[in-house]
Amino acid sequence: MMKAVQFNPAESINDPNVAAMIEMEKPIVSGRDVLVRVEAVAMNPVDTKVRPKVGGEARILGFDAAGVVVECGELVDGLELGDKVYYSGNIQRSGSNAEFQLVDERLVAKRPESISPAQAASVPLTGLTAWEALFDRLLIDSDNEGRTLLIIGGAGGMGSMGIQLAKLAGLKVIATASRESSAAWCRDLGADHVIDHRAPLLPQLQELGIQAVDYVANFNNTSAYWEAVGEVIAPQGKVVLIVEPEGELHLGRAYKTKSVTIVWEFMATRPIFNTPDVGRQAWILGQLAELIDTGKLRPSVGEVMGTINVENLVAAHQAIESGRTIGKLVLEGWD
Repeated sequence: MMKAVQFNPAESINDPNVAAMIEMEKPIVSGRDVLVRVEAVAMNPVDTKVRPKVGGEARILGFDAAGVVVECGELVDGLELGDKVYYSGNIQRSGSNAEFQLVDERLVAKRPESISPAQAASVPLTGLTAWEALFDRLLIDSDNEGRTLLIIGGAGGMGSMGIQLAKLAGLKVIATASRESSAAWCRDLGADHVIDHRAPLLPQLQELGIQAVDYVANFNNTSAYWEAVGEVIAPQGKVVLIVEPEGELHLGRAYKTKSVTIVWEFMATRPIFNTPDVGRQAWILGQLAELIDTGKLRPSVGEVMGTINVENLVAAHQAIESGRTIGKLVLEGWD
């Protein structure tokens, strides 16, 4: 048997019955799956978005995790018992808010050796999303002298990783933030400039001597910044989006006239569709681990909120829904 935090159908996170600690059978391992004993988990906005609503079915949430491999399926060949690992898992399967979790080995990598389980748990989803957004979707290469990237939502989990990876790629990075504390966070991660996303973006860029940017990574509200991005993107520039729009997006003259490339990044695409390159996610996590262990990249932990239990997970959901978190919220250990 094992413990797990189950989220129940509810109107809001403030419902007193929104979550409960349950006991359930430990998963049975087979095929390419490994069974991981979960040591730490991290929270993401997607956790709050997929939380079951009234009329839905109760489920175990959680994507980011760090732990130890305790069993391997008969087809596993890249991992062994006792390996200390981290991963983001598959959104279609039972999540990481449990003492044990089954994960496809192609999504799992050995975690960085130089950091704690809590710090490691903060990396996978945002690290994978930022890496895929920049290098798999925008196709940013290593020759970036003079090129500029605007990151909308610089202090969040995705933005925190995106700033660092973009700087390693040689880009000039402009991040957005709305508070001095979040702006300071972005600068500390390496952003060359920070502008306020509550105010018009183009005049602020022009004050910095930047008339247009080569790339935009909108890690925030797609609809809210759609027109602004059209104004600031350079001719033949590229834009990557991660948030589903609230309504129709009108290309308008800006996007069409400038021949702008628009791409989507959804970290779950490879696992959901079992694409031929699904194992690239384990490879990316391996690259991120090496960057962390060599001091070139740092985890974006905003706060460790205590152990993995109902009270702390509910508090983490509430914090994320407030829209005022900086970095990643992490929970470590079991009561």
